[in-house]
Order: sequence, then C-alpha cells, then structure tokens
Amino acid sequence: MTSEEAIINILQEQIKSYKALLDLLKEEKECLVNINPDKVSDLSKEKDTIVMRLRLLEEERVRLVNEFARNNDIAGDINLKVIAEVTGNTIFMDLRSKLVSLLQNVEEMNKFNSILIDRSINYIKTTTSFFGRFSEENAAKTTGVLLSKET
Repeated sequence: MTSEEAIINILQEQIKSYKALLDLLKEEKECLVNINPDKVSDLSKEKDTIVMRLRLLEEERVRLVNEFARNNDIAGDINLKVIAEVTGNTIFMDLRSKLVSLLQNVEEMNKFNSILIDRSINYIKTTTSFFGRFSEENAAKTTGVLLSKET
C-alpha cells in the first residue's frame, strides 16, 4: 500500500468515526431533552471511546502525512490541498470537504448540548436551593410544651 492510499484509508476512518460521534451527540441531545441521565452517562462513555479512537487516528494521519512529505521532498506545512496538488488525486479535496463539514456539525451539536447541560445544572441548583430552605437547619426552631386537659 502506498503512503497515498494509507492517507486515504486513515481519512476515511476518521470520517466514519466523526459520523459516529455526531450520531452520539444527536442521541445525547435527545436524552438531555427527555431528561434521561442514565443514558447520558452511557453515551458519555461511548463518546470517550470514540474520542480516544479519533486521537489515535489523528496521530497516525500526522505520521503518514509527514512520511508522504519526506518521500516527496515537500518542505513546510503540508495539508490535504498540497497532497491533492502533488498527487493529482481529487479524492483528497473530497475527503477534506467531508471532514470540515463533519467537524462543523460536531462543534454545533456539542455547543447545543453544552447549553442544555448548563440549563439543567442551573435548574438543579435552583431546585436544590428551594428545597434547602425547608431543611431542618433552616426550619424555625420552636420549643414548647404541649398541654392537654384531661376531663
């Protein structure tokens, strides 16, 4: 397998993983709206796994791109546009376009979910404060004697 093919394969794997992350973020949004904390917790663990996979894929992509640059005597910054120009393969620009689109969608969905989580936290704080007013420590402390009349 050439370094060009290896880069294409790793980019396709990144696209699959980002799609999976986006799907999880959409599912997380639904769980946040429907107030399903157990499912949110499970999804968080799945997201951690996908993010770890994406980190490993990114490290491999960087390694492959650097190897490609060395093999083709390319100095300076190298990106998918440069690789497309050197190889004449337009698939790199298509993959770049898909990655950019997915990353924008992930960012938007992540921001939206973050807003939902912040609102939930504020709701919990408000509710906790409200119920805290009725705790034993804050309740009026009265002492008295209960008298009964026997007839």
